[in-house]
Amino acid sequence: MELKLLNKSELEALYANEMTVDFPKAELKPLGAMLRLMDRGCYDPLLVTEEGEPVGYAMMWLPPDRKGALLEYLGVLREKRNGGLGARILALLFDRYGQLFGEAEKPNSTDPAENDLRRRRIGFYERNGFRVLDYECALFGVHFNCLYRGPETDDRKVEALHRGVYASWFSPEHMERYIQLPLRPGEDIHPAPAWLEEET
Repeated sequence: MELKLLNKSELEALYANEMTVDFPKAELKPLGAMLRLMDRGCYDPLLVTEEGEPVGYAMMWLPPDRKGALLEYLGVLREKRNGGLGARILALLFDRYGQLFGEAEKPNSTDPAENDLRRRRIGFYERNGFRVLDYECALFGVHFNCLYRGPETDDRKVEALHRGVYASWFSPEHMERYIQLPLRPGEDIHPAPAWLEEET
């Protein structure tokens, strides 16, 4: 199994054919934002192949110091699911970046079936070496548990790395309004668009 770094046209095709189907709109970053992050050299769109055939993908947002990576999106192609590929992809990503941090929606929906799905998603990451951190976040109005796999045992240091990814892209004002990381105990989640770019 190998990781292949995609170019812009390959990312555009993957986004249209796979990601818009695999992820709800509220959780999916606009393609244009991914392309701008690629221009800045801090975004790795990866295709996962096995024996030359695509089997999955991962979108990795790199912090300025390149210490680890934020796993934004992980997907196994629809016809390849339920065969253990997700765990193998995570192992490859960990080998490549050394530490991984990310988010999974918190199981606080009014829909029991949705909560079950969210718990199973978190359980998948826990079975694959991640731990749920002692802080949560809300990104553009969506509430997440925060996850980490790596050698760091101090959640405050992981939190600083995690926050640093977003702070390297957004202004302090934008961070204050849309990136609640960490989400303080009792803090209201700010309603927001799914993803809102700043004027540049």
